[in-house]
Amino acid sequence: MEALTAVSVAALTIYDMCKAIDKEMTIDGISLLEKKGGRSGHYKKTV
Repeated sequence: MEALTAVSVAALTIYDMCKAIDKEMTIDGISLLEKKGGRSGHYKKTV
């Protein structure tokens, strides 16, 4: 969860710096592909 939050914050930071150049920019495709460990064990997204 922390990694997804960090990626989202980084993407928003880049968006904030670039919005003056391109106002139609979008952020998409942020998703969990694989996770190991933790309470729920191993997870791998099926593509």
